[in-house]
Amino acid sequence: MSAGKGYQYLLRSVVAGDGNRNLFTPLTRYYAEAGNPPGFWMGSGVGQFGAGQITAGAAVTEPQLQLLIGLGRDPVTGEQLGQTYRIYSNSAGRVAQRVASLNPHLDEAERGSLIDEIEAEEMAKASKSAVAGFDFTFSVPKSVSVLWGVADAEIKALILEAHHDAVAQMLTMMEREVAATRAGVHGRSGAVAQKAVVGVAAVAYDHWDSRAGDPQLHTHVVVANKARTVDDGTWRTLDGQPLYRSVVALSEHYNAVLADTLTRSFGLEWDRRDRGANRNPGFEIAGVSEELVTMFSHRGRNIEAELDKRIAEYQATYGRRPSVKTIIQMRSQITVETRPPKQIHSLAELTAGWRARTARALGQDATQWARQLLARGAGDESGRPAPGLLRAHDITPAVVGEVARATVGAVSRKRSTWRHWNLWAEASRQTMQWRFASADDREAAVGAIVEEAKRVSVALTPPELAFSPGVFRRSDGTSLFRPKHSVVFTSEQILAAEDRLLVRGEDRGAPVLDLDVIEQVAKKEVLGHPLSDEQVATLASIAVSGRRVDLLIGPAGAGKTTAMRALHAAWTQVHGRGSVVGLAPSAAAAHVLAGDLGIACDNTAKWLHEHDRGWAAFGKGQLVIVDEATL
Repeated sequence: MSAGKGYQYLLRSVVAGDGNRNLFTPLTRYYAEAGNPPGFWMGSGVGQFGAGQITAGAAVTEPQLQLLIGLGRDPVTGEQLGQTYRIYSNSAGRVAQRVASLNPHLDEAERGSLIDEIEAEEMAKASKSAVAGFDFTFSVPKSVSVLWGVADAEIKALILEAHHDAVAQMLTMMEREVAATRAGVHGRSGAVAQKAVVGVAAVAYDHWDSRAGDPQLHTHVVVANKARTVDDGTWRTLDGQPLYRSVVALSEHYNAVLADTLTRSFGLEWDRRDRGANRNPGFEIAGVSEELVTMFSHRGRNIEAELDKRIAEYQATYGRRPSVKTIIQMRSQITVETRPPKQIHSLAELTAGWRARTARALGQDATQWARQLLARGAGDESGRPAPGLLRAHDITPAVVGEVARATVGAVSRKRSTWRHWNLWAEASRQTMQWRFASADDREAAVGAIVEEAKRVSVALTPPELAFSPGVFRRSDGTSLFRPKHSVVFTSEQILAAEDRLLVRGEDRGAPVLDLDVIEQVAKKEVLGHPLSDEQVATLASIAVSGRRVDLLIGPAGAGKTTAMRALHAAWTQVHGRGSVVGLAPSAAAAHVLAGDLGIACDNTAKWLHEHDRGWAAFGKGQLVIVDEATL
């Protein structure tokens, strides 16, 4: 969240729900009145403001928000907290500054040409602004929102309390394991130390519904980018990298802690449900059908439909499926672009509408259905209690080791290197079906799994080679000059795979072509175009290298397709028909590659599946082209 007027966006879209309300009108917490309830303070850092007048749970006023998030000032005294937020020049200002420095003796044409270049360069640069805060949004699973949406007032309050408890647990974990600031001098001659802070200061806002009017209980927690260091009491900004790296792990941990809390309160059980190829499986309340969940997921369905459309367009353009990172970026962009204006209603109005829709779908009273579901969760008719809850010590070392290996295996299928928070997120998924007696028990059990997962991984970050005096060490003995949880890991299997590739890259015993064959092919047009000198050189370097593995790297439109078509023609001329094999990471990509090469191609998963069963194999003299090999 940007400094300056960024807080006004918070007021309009988070606090007031995009309504045409006066920004300084007090917000209501009453059930019967329109709008969202007032925000409240969270975090142990709020006690550092003024003389400690603000306490966690107290209501947030809009002037306080303006001072802290807008100006980086103490919301009680108005004093500046540390350095003022940096003001960056915009593109117009940068253009004016560079134009003013041009040689005044340039002729008009040359000056105009340079100004055009300057404007193009500056407009291409991303605009920068100081960061005033970080908006973490905690949203309950849709089945929980549905149950909460139609339940009576007492159940509503208990579910909201469970949600708030889970959010508070995440903020406590963030303060202990994530939040830190940096001090020191950047550059080769300086060093930057990561210092502990006296908690974080956050403002939280509850929302009841989605932009489509469906029940969606969620809370925006805006963590201010101002924190006080423990050692010297100086106000500094937070280190942003740990916040970004931990966000998925915090989200997964929140989901698990919330499920534990609701099970303890109501005896609920949970089902693992698939959420499509682009998302991890999720857990929903058993008894809240997928049909009911889908009925109240208009916003999500619209986003996923648009996402599928853009993924298909990407595949048509590039011949391959976008990476997970690109898909996440696409979803974020779609979420913003398709966001409708939020309608302001009272919770009473919303609840009445949700109950009516649920009653029509179920053919019975919605509130009664919710009571029956909760009664079933608390125990069956025989009076048997809900299943027992786990303590951290119930998880034996053997189980810890088994889940740790599964965690490393799952992470290594998605990435070649990982850090602490990648392991934590996956360990939370691996243990999501377990129900714990407390948040502390879950955190201890997951922490043990993560530590074992680190032990069976291979650390790539070198150990500390220089001694740091005690003043520059944390309580656990680690150096302040090494950020917490920053060690990069991989696995022996991935390193062995890299070794195999490197060995094949040095092995020059593979089949080759004579240069005269390359010259013959280079004289002919390929796909209606003559080969460029660069394409001929690329073709020759692969055909005569003799390496078991060669790499061809280039951006879209660089002519790789034409070069590969020519390579296919040259290779089959010498080694015969069927001597070129094409593989790609998906069926769609294989179809595109087949069109490019003029031969039938397979996706790698299908080929490996058939190879493992003895139905496919490579033959002597074959050239295997693996498209998008880095995937």
